[in-house]
Amino acid sequence: MDMTLFLALLAFGFVTSVTPGPNNLMLLASGANFGIRRSLPHMFGIAFGFTLMVFIVGLGLAEAFETFPVLRQVMMVVAVLYMLWLAWKIAHAAAPGEKEATGKPLSFLQAAAFQWVNPKAWIMAISAQTNYAQDTTWLAAGIVAFGFLLMNLPAISLWAWLGQEIRRFLTNPRRLVAFNWTMAALLVASLLPILFH
Repeated sequence: MDMTLFLALLAFGFVTSVTPGPNNLMLLASGANFGIRRSLPHMFGIAFGFTLMVFIVGLGLAEAFETFPVLRQVMMVVAVLYMLWLAWKIAHAAAPGEKEATGKPLSFLQAAAFQWVNPKAWIMAISAQTNYAQDTTWLAAGIVAFGFLLMNLPAISLWAWLGQEIRRFLTNPRRLVAFNWTMAALLVASLLPILFH
């Protein structure tokens, strides 16, 4: 891949990773509720899971959805159910130190697994491999995945940091509850384009 195309890939990777979507909304809520340090496994899980997804999509996984359309339907049902469960977790998260705190940040494996049911991640992975991979070899798929690895973690980290900064305004339990329910509602709203596509 020539340098111009690789730089274009990096720009695409950063812009698509930093724009709002399910991962970033969950990191905003995690940063606000748990801080950046406790959200690190969540961030690394997203970066690892998504990079792996981009690589595997580049090796031809996207063609399986074309060949077997029922896979797409099954994936959509799983995605909706999982995102509703995550929205419930966000809505019921509690700040550290509260006696009734039941929430905890997503683990590395939970965040990595979420990429496989995250509709925005699928769109990004397929678009990246379609537009930037020069062929369907392991090397081409790996270069595109590596480009996303370079851009994804810094981009998503901004959302966790923003959540941590918002945290000082959420010291009032009512404001924190309102914030969590708003983040949960936005996560559910991010499903609407999928359901009505």
